[in-house]
Amino acid sequence: MSTILSVLRALADPTRLRLLALLEKGELSVNELQEITHLGQSRISTHLGQLQKNGLVQSRREGKRSFYRMNSVGEPTCRAAVELAIQGAAELPERMGDLGSLKRVLTLRDDLAQHYFNQVAGRFDRSYGPGRSWQAFGHLLLRMMPPMVIADLGSGEGLVSELLARRARQVIAVDNSEKMVQFGSEKAKANGLTNLEFRLGDLQNPPIAPRSVDLAILSQALHHAENPAGAILAAAKILKAGGQILILDLRAHTFEQARELYGDLWLGFRDGELHQWLEEAGFKNIEITRVAREEQPPHFETLLATATVGRSPVV
Repeated sequence: MSTILSVLRALADPTRLRLLALLEKGELSVNELQEITHLGQSRISTHLGQLQKNGLVQSRREGKRSFYRMNSVGEPTCRAAVELAIQGAAELPERMGDLGSLKRVLTLRDDLAQHYFNQVAGRFDRSYGPGRSWQAFGHLLLRMMPPMVIADLGSGEGLVSELLARRARQVIAVDNSEKMVQFGSEKAKANGLTNLEFRLGDLQNPPIAPRSVDLAILSQALHHAENPAGAILAAAKILKAGGQILILDLRAHTFEQARELYGDLWLGFRDGELHQWLEEAGFKNIEITRVAREEQPPHFETLLATATVGRSPVV
């Protein structure tokens, strides 16, 4: 078999083309490729082996990790085929999500602060200490929150809203359930929280004036939205210049029963999806991090996405 024909066969596989297009952007480890593509490690390694066999990628070892990069040398004809294949990779359905996840992975690669937080979180409840709890820790951090106007979008009965209202200038809780809005309003009144207001509305069109909010929160609400990208865009429209969005939601999973058990419309989200939607809505300084993983099956994982309003979103 000729070298050119072998290279063409290697490039014809969509998964190998997807990996090669990522490596064209720079060197990545197998773990990073797994983080970006959500493919199994053995599957990634097999395809990388085929690419390396045909001289399309090179690898190196660093401790226990293997790093791969695209081979920039080779026969002119083969290089031309690779360049054409990379251009074709833009048509792959996973391409936009991969680029968003790639940006996130590269951002987190050198994020020492995040690394330190993960270490602290791992040690925090390893051993008992009198008075040491996440509840107490949360109240401590809450005291550091400056007075601001907050929108709790998809608030439910308002557990988060109530907590934030004790420090915020104003909290606007939005939910599409009349019963939830009524219950939350009555409880806020009973607790004397005059700065907490519940409003009936949906995530795609919250009843909040444009550019009037400092912080928009979507806490485990986005996977109930009919149009998640539209909900993120709507949040951008109500934020003031420099305002921030916080999204706490499930990472993509395969537990189909969640639709019936919990009324979920979406089985979580891929990191790259969230990154893409935030960018399209005009956000900048986007960070997406996995902050929790349940110990019991189906091992739901939680993502925290943060971003700041950059340009004004298209109305």
